[in-house]
Amino acid sequence: MNLRDLQYLVALAEHRHFGRAAAACFVSQPTLSTQIKKLEEELGVSLVERAPRKVLLTEVGRDIAIRARDVLGGVEQIRAVARRTLDPESGTVRLGIFPTLGPYLLPHALPLVRAAFPKLELLLVEEKTESILRLLREGRLDAGILALPLHEDSLHSEFLFEEPFLLAVSDEHPLAHQQGLLKLRDLSNQNLLLLEDGHCLRDQALEVCHMAGAGEHSGFRATSLETLRQMVAANVGITLLPVMAVKPPVAPVDGLHLIEFKGHAPSRRIAMVWRKSSAMHAFLQRLAEVFRQLPAELLDAHSAASPTASAPATHRGRKAARPRASATDVG
Repeated sequence: MNLRDLQYLVALAEHRHFGRAAAACFVSQPTLSTQIKKLEEELGVSLVERAPRKVLLTEVGRDIAIRARDVLGGVEQIRAVARRTLDPESGTVRLGIFPTLGPYLLPHALPLVRAAFPKLELLLVEEKTESILRLLREGRLDAGILALPLHEDSLHSEFLFEEPFLLAVSDEHPLAHQQGLLKLRDLSNQNLLLLEDGHCLRDQALEVCHMAGAGEHSGFRATSLETLRQMVAANVGITLLPVMAVKPPVAPVDGLHLIEFKGHAPSRRIAMVWRKSSAMHAFLQRLAEVFRQLPAELLDAHSAASPTASAPATHRGRKAARPRASATDVG
């Protein structure tokens, strides 16, 4: 038994197809098939059920594949220790990030990372939160940037920043002409457009709806924040947007009006997480510190809010205090 054979088995478990598994391992299909057969002979058990159009692992094959992932993950940790010992700032970090944050955070954060660690290769994987957690558990990611809270005892988390929400309405909506800042209770009896299941932002928005006495707009669930922005601009409904999703370089949308919350604004707390057993712990702490160096303006809801023509001059000329975290915040 060797590590290469275990890699082939894990690839077969993931792809359930000899051709695709072979391509993922950069070998020919006959080579992968032959090595799997040799592994079965060595272990004395059948690992694979071979059918004309699909491949299924046997029960023992699935069990061994799970353990093989752990073995391969441990080997990668050994290599990481060696790389970090030779040069702590070089090598590769596989970082997961969720879709409603990645496109808005990375343009600001990646230049900071490149400046701090010019030799670092940062491999980015954009997936929903549950997928990132699974990849972390399997050792296929080194770290993830996720929204708190997380209920994973095996993960270490480093808080990065808190991102406030803005309410997005169309220019024609009555709330667009409301004087002063928005209170949560102003959302009472409103129905919000939300993302589809699986997005953590959906859960955060539902929590705000619960606190404010609002509901979900029935019959519509978006697949992206950009879809939500366009639907709101078309006066189909209203929604919550994280402040970075409306900051440059994101292009403004005509007809979209952004409203700042008064006092303790709803927000989401963002952290970098990794396995407590990771050999890269010390370096990942340093990487997290770089992500904390985002400019304060990027997280300022006041500067992102649309001007309200009907607001008193004293309000228009005075910069509001930045919202602070509170018990009403959402994770």
